[in-house]
Amino acid sequence: MTDWLFALVSEWGAIALGLVTFLSCLALPVPSSLMMLTAGAFAASGDLELATLALAALGGAVLGDQMGYQLGRVGLGAIEGWLSQSETRAAILLRARASIHARGGMAVFLSRWLFSPLGPYVNFLAGGSHMAWLVFTLSSIAGEIVWVGVYVGLGYAAGGQLAQVASLLGNVTGLATSLLLTIGLGVALWRRRRAQAAAE
Repeated sequence: MTDWLFALVSEWGAIALGLVTFLSCLALPVPSSLMMLTAGAFAASGDLELATLALAALGGAVLGDQMGYQLGRVGLGAIEGWLSQSETRAAILLRARASIHARGGMAVFLSRWLFSPLGPYVNFLAGGSHMAWLVFTLSSIAGEIVWVGVYVGLGYAAGGQLAQVASLLGNVTGLATSLLLTIGLGVALWRRRRAQAAAE
């Protein structure tokens, strides 16, 4: 897969990167983070321009967030039906819903980079729950700047050590998402126990 990504980034550069980050924000399974790392490595070797790649990745991500927000605004019910057909997507959707209700704009910001698997679902739910567009947009842009900066920047810094950096970042993201789920379940259990104690 790495060879294919290298070829895609080498041939299409910023266009491919912008398209992939756009699609990733709509819950389509594309290797956006790995492509940003790859693009950063190409920039480090002088084959592509770093600023152009970063702006393309950021532009694609922000446009994808906006599209997800608008889709959620006009058709959340249909989107939820489609997402719920898969147990994995349904579980992520539930986590995203809990995150948005608990943290609002901060949930949008954190789901761009720290809990990135939740990002597309947070977009749909933010639109469907009529979160203020300006709050969503500012939080989204701030989070995407961090996401793009981290991945393209690490790819640039890593150069030849791309595979090791990609593996490390995958483990960190998985750990952060698992931690969020554990905390969410813990809070839900604590509230449930408290409600039961109050009812007795």
